[in-house]
Amino acid sequence: MIDEAASSDDVTTIINDQASRLFRDLITPKLLASCEREPSPAGVWASIEESGLPLALVEEQYGGIGLSLAATGGLFALAGYHTVPFPLVETIIAHALWAKAAGGTLNGPASIAPANFSDRVSIETCSDGYRLAGGIRSVPWGSQAENIVVFAQAGSGDDFLVLLPGFLTWSTISSNLAGEPRADMVLSGIIIPGDRVRPAPPGLDQGLMRIGALARAFQMVGAMRRAIEHAVQYAGERQQFGRPIAKFQAIQQMLAEAAGHLAASEAACTRAAAEMETPDHLFFAAAAKARAGEAAGRVAEICHQVHGAMGFTQEHPLHFATRRLWSWRDEFGGEAQWQEVVGRTVCAGGGHALWPRLSAHS
Repeated sequence: MIDEAASSDDVTTIINDQASRLFRDLITPKLLASCEREPSPAGVWASIEESGLPLALVEEQYGGIGLSLAATGGLFALAGYHTVPFPLVETIIAHALWAKAAGGTLNGPASIAPANFSDRVSIETCSDGYRLAGGIRSVPWGSQAENIVVFAQAGSGDDFLVLLPGFLTWSTISSNLAGEPRADMVLSGIIIPGDRVRPAPPGLDQGLMRIGALARAFQMVGAMRRAIEHAVQYAGERQQFGRPIAKFQAIQQMLAEAAGHLAASEAACTRAAAEMETPDHLFFAAAAKARAGEAAGRVAEICHQVHGAMGFTQEHPLHFATRRLWSWRDEFGGEAQWQEVVGRTVCAGGGHALWPRLSAHS
């Protein structure tokens, strides 16, 4: 008899190994630098699509790999570690959401919205399909995505997913600190045909913010790991007073602190992914994004301190990780906003319920 848990672990290991090799071969410093100046090369994205990675979270009945969110978190972290300059994480989520809602997958790179707590999209029926109102800001890779999966709410309180074509006119196209494209759009008056609107799957508390926040937290875990590796390597090579600076207690203490932040963030993300189908999913996702966001700032600071002036040069690869850490910590809600969610949840349950919630096994 086949052990299904062991089989699932084997598939996850294979997928992550495949992703690591692919990213290592494709994502070079030259590519990262070029993607900040011009659109991402279509050929590189084609290689990622051919690998099947965008379908990682899609159920097998819809042609996907069928990984759980807990297993896919490792892939998100790998994308963060290699600072993948494509909307892979967003595409994975968009594919999975639309497959669950509509029974089919998407073509090309995709993204999700809204990505801010304050953004709201309303929807109502009309003679030509559905009419949208509201706006979406800082949509990840919006100007380069072929489709945007948008969470919208009707006046009746029903939730919907809307497949917004990426070719619509964006009101503003910009980029975050890491050079990743971001876009704004005013949706008022846009008519969407009925075949691009589906009832939202259950469990989308906070719209798409919860799953987007957890994905960013996993990405930050990967980017923090990469930044720390750069710092450890540099500390072992840089000589001061006749010995590597890694021998100095102050440097060792700084790197140990960074490693502690990384371990805590990874643990929070792993627990949150395991809790995604439980009543406490929002609490743990909020805690993971808040913890990873707080850690990202400190880890980036420590790694730049270890490198000194060298870490701020364009020639050194450290900035590819740290600029993403500074950007991702504010996307899909900053730590202060998610800390508020944690606080409200704890207060609603009462102080006596906090420890059982933290210590219970999912």
